[in-house]
Amino acid sequence: MTTETTVAERGTSERLGLVLAVCCAGQFLVVLDASVMNVALPSIRTALHFQTGSLQWIINAYTIVFAGFLLLGGRLADIYGRRRVFVGGIGVFTLASLAGGLAWNPASLLVARGVQGLGAAIMAPATLTVLGTTFTDRERRARAFGLWGAVAAGGGAIGALVGGAITEWLSWRWILLVNVPVGILLTAGALYAVTESRKDDDDRRMDLPGALAITAGLILLVYGIVRSEKEGWSSPQIIVSLGLAVVLLTLFAVNEARRDSHPLVPLGIFRNRSVTAANLVAFTSTAALWGTFFLFTLLLQLVLGYSPLETGFAYLPLSLGIVVAARGIAPLVPKIGPRPLLVAGLLLSAAGLAWLSRAGADADFLTDLFGPTLVLGIGQGLVSASMTVAGTSEVGYREQGLVSGLLNTSRQVGGALGLGVLAVVAAAHTSAVAHGGDVTEGALAAGFDRALLVSALFPLLGVAAALAVPKVRPAQERDARG
Repeated sequence: MTTETTVAERGTSERLGLVLAVCCAGQFLVVLDASVMNVALPSIRTALHFQTGSLQWIINAYTIVFAGFLLLGGRLADIYGRRRVFVGGIGVFTLASLAGGLAWNPASLLVARGVQGLGAAIMAPATLTVLGTTFTDRERRARAFGLWGAVAAGGGAIGALVGGAITEWLSWRWILLVNVPVGILLTAGALYAVTESRKDDDDRRMDLPGALAITAGLILLVYGIVRSEKEGWSSPQIIVSLGLAVVLLTLFAVNEARRDSHPLVPLGIFRNRSVTAANLVAFTSTAALWGTFFLFTLLLQLVLGYSPLETGFAYLPLSLGIVVAARGIAPLVPKIGPRPLLVAGLLLSAAGLAWLSRAGADADFLTDLFGPTLVLGIGQGLVSASMTVAGTSEVGYREQGLVSGLLNTSRQVGGALGLGVLAVVAAAHTSAVAHGGDVTEGALAAGFDRALLVSALFPLLGVAAALAVPKVRPAQERDARG
């Protein structure tokens, strides 16, 4: 091997490493900011004079807009260029973070959080699309997707620790302001390392009716789900919201089926077993994980008396389990295929949740919480490392953004639905245990434990979808087919 060849390979490897770092950091910001504000809500209430009932909109403004625009964001990356859209998303996200960190009243913070969600919806599909189009070697792609999956799954858990530390040591404003220098560095890294790529043809027409229908439908769907926690599923407001969402999503499906050219989501993509199965796994696994974040945080703080910082540290086994499992298993994905890893990960997730549901009002961290959260983390890490490969490996270059948007949308909608359902289960069981009297710590713990047990059903449902993922073909056959 000549010196010139060695230097060229080293340069290529360094560029790929920078692309991976930029994409994973971007995804980490997106996931982190969906959860990092939770532990800061009491401080924000005092600083900006929020009404207690309005605090949830600090989270919901981000989540609803993020979920609503994900599919559009994914398609924009395919049409207008992955790097251009990625950098644009980072810019919107960074400016909104600056505005949120400088917010002077509740309205200014909520608007900033909504715009942050828009930037995240543009950025998140692009991170996965850039990886899919940059890493063409199967093993390198599997490792890249493994790390991306670990970041996507672990960011929510790490958010509790980051938010607790920043709130306790600095100020809640720095939870948002820290995104500004990070966003500037990400922009520089993307412009330097990421090569521009988009659809081969020059036709950039957008399916505007489809884009409007799916965006509005997803916003109303997620809005109805997240509001159900407070209003109840029988509330007229929730029924109208979900009913309109169903109408809009149906109109979207009809529009896409009838559209001869340039549909936002070609419905034929769902004939691909891997794509459909991966989206169902994303939906069910995230439904369990997001619900667990909510329930576990309340169990720690309301029942066991943990501080925000202690709550963050209690998430370390879950976070480490996700990252270590995803990174460790990634090299095996091209060899054995995603299906066995998805099944194993979902079963471990269900076992961890069932085990965690046995924690009570006097739970000890080492004996009652460490083990189940670690098992859950390992299971989610296996799912994260293999789910992205399953969803994207069998689609063409031009559909990478579309599939990335679909996977992220399934995660968001599944997470919102899981949170809404499990919050209702926890509240109903707590009320039943309390028998109309004072809600004690024991009653709260019983409600959380019941909801955690119910959450174990989500990954079990995901197993059925995982079994539909095609088996991996032998290496010789893959190479022969190209």
